[in-house]
Amino acid sequence: MAKSSLPHGLFPSPITPKLMAGGLTLSEVGLSDKGYLVWLEYRSDFGVLVVQPLSGEGRRDLNNEISVRARLGYGGGDFSVHGEDVFFVAAESGRIYRQSLISGKAFPLTPAFGNAAHPAISPDGRSLIYVHTYEGKDVIALLPSDGSQWPQILISGDDFYMQPVWHPSGQKLAWIAWNHPNMPWDGTRLSLADLDWKGGNWQVQSPQIIAGGVDVSIFQPNFSPDGKTLAYISDQNGWWQIYLYDLTAHTYRQLTFSEAEDGVPAWVQGLRTYQFSADSQTIYFIRNQNGWDSLWQVDLASGKETPIELDQPYTSLSQIRMLTIDGKELIALIASAAQIPPRIITVTPQGTTTTWGRAYPEDIPSENYSAAQSLTWSGMDGETVHGLYYPPHHPEIEGHGKPPLIVHIHGGPTSQVKNGFNPRAQYFATRGYAFLEVNYRGSTGYGRVYRNKLRQSWGIYDVQDAVSGAKHLIENGLVDGSKCVIMGGSAGGFTVLKALEDYPHFFKAGVCLYGVSNHFTLAQETHKFEAHYLDSLLGPLPEAAQVYRQRSPIYFVDKIEDAIALYQGEEDQVVPRSQSDNVVNSLRQRGIPFIYHVYPGEGHGFRKRETIAHFYQSVEEFLRERVLYG
Repeated sequence: MAKSSLPHGLFPSPITPKLMAGGLTLSEVGLSDKGYLVWLEYRSDFGVLVVQPLSGEGRRDLNNEISVRARLGYGGGDFSVHGEDVFFVAAESGRIYRQSLISGKAFPLTPAFGNAAHPAISPDGRSLIYVHTYEGKDVIALLPSDGSQWPQILISGDDFYMQPVWHPSGQKLAWIAWNHPNMPWDGTRLSLADLDWKGGNWQVQSPQIIAGGVDVSIFQPNFSPDGKTLAYISDQNGWWQIYLYDLTAHTYRQLTFSEAEDGVPAWVQGLRTYQFSADSQTIYFIRNQNGWDSLWQVDLASGKETPIELDQPYTSLSQIRMLTIDGKELIALIASAAQIPPRIITVTPQGTTTTWGRAYPEDIPSENYSAAQSLTWSGMDGETVHGLYYPPHHPEIEGHGKPPLIVHIHGGPTSQVKNGFNPRAQYFATRGYAFLEVNYRGSTGYGRVYRNKLRQSWGIYDVQDAVSGAKHLIENGLVDGSKCVIMGGSAGGFTVLKALEDYPHFFKAGVCLYGVSNHFTLAQETHKFEAHYLDSLLGPLPEAAQVYRQRSPIYFVDKIEDAIALYQGEEDQVVPRSQSDNVVNSLRQRGIPFIYHVYPGEGHGFRKRETIAHFYQSVEEFLRERVLYG
């Protein structure tokens, strides 16, 4: 059947604003040795734990009154499972609760002050350690898992803590720590200590730093089930790879070798990319190569690395868990692909997958989605830049001429867009837009050297790589150079503003979500986690004051002459509303065409369904008026 013809940007898409708003966010997954799979769904702005017996019995929602969400930094480390109980963090109070997976209500374990994350239960189930923050001070705390005693501070003195883990004996702990001005992908330390009961309290004995430093990033410590080895991920050789520390011989061994990432940047607590088998002879891990994830196993004796071929073409994997039931190993993951929305799955070591939960109804056939293409191009200085390209796609429509282009800039800026399900890209690609995700220099996923390119260069490489990426597509005849749009949120919103200032009229319009416009006020007002992030991106104050001024869009906002749409959460604590208000004031005074929406009850990133639906409807109308018909 011949395809019908319509202008690009006006294709009828099955991905509606309502569908975008109605999808779930699958955030975390857990496995219990009692045969339960548990995962966390964000339904609008409410976090729900779903309990699914692996026997195949019906699933159920565990909580309907208390929203589950840890709020330490950017969050993460929301819950853990032990036996027939789940330990979770309440979104409103920051308290840790305990609740039976079988029946009964949740009850609080920790007092109602500060915020907790990453509850970790001792092997005997009697004690719980967790990361806690209060009045700007972060610690690792411990309390009985029944809440019978007040928590005690176990470890303190560093600015940040992450991923405390128990030794199988319950007599050792390992944890990650770091201090300002570092971010966790810059440099962290892995510490190991004995744990002893004295005088009615637990005490840390003989702590020692065994890996990491100011310029080495350590991630996810994990003891082997037999207690002989402490595994961790380090980028000491330029890529995040798995290492082993022998607890008896005190020797080190690099286990995985590749120009790929076996770890991820720790933007949040509770992230995992590998797990031991029950017999401690194998590690199963997720490898990220050029934005594509795959599942691997490595034999600890031989060091042989073997890919696990899944029976479904998943290309994005996260939050791996491992369980052995009746002698059979089972891996749990959150999985997706460009044409497969996120799912909760389990996998056998042979690659057989079972789907237990879905983020979207999946009533849209996969052929309706655009297939992502890995893309590289030369930056303005000739260096290689990475990205993902989504061509305009509709199975029944041929577009007129060349399509308009949306260049999307991820946040972070130390982040990466991978080849998983990307609803924003699909929303526009299925309407006939070309969509480019720019993993500009400074992004993770391509080794430490590439990641460090943005040091002192934020507002330079990210902007240049966005423009050169668009030029690459224009020069190859893939898009209409007169209809280019730049879009991004947070750090990506900063790049939007800076690109419109530095390259006026190259982009016909910009879409800026809670974008950074003033680095001086950002350094003063942002949250603790990123309080010194700008030290590496721009330089420390006051020495780098001139750089801050040169790179702050607010001082050059009079150079913005192209139409722009701005969106802001009213309660954003990371990039406060004033950052957007000040830009809008200048646009209004100069008569530059703009739209501005401030969403009540929203913070950094939009969660409410009504907000998300309005945002997509608004952006589509803005692009029709200013790009397609402007």
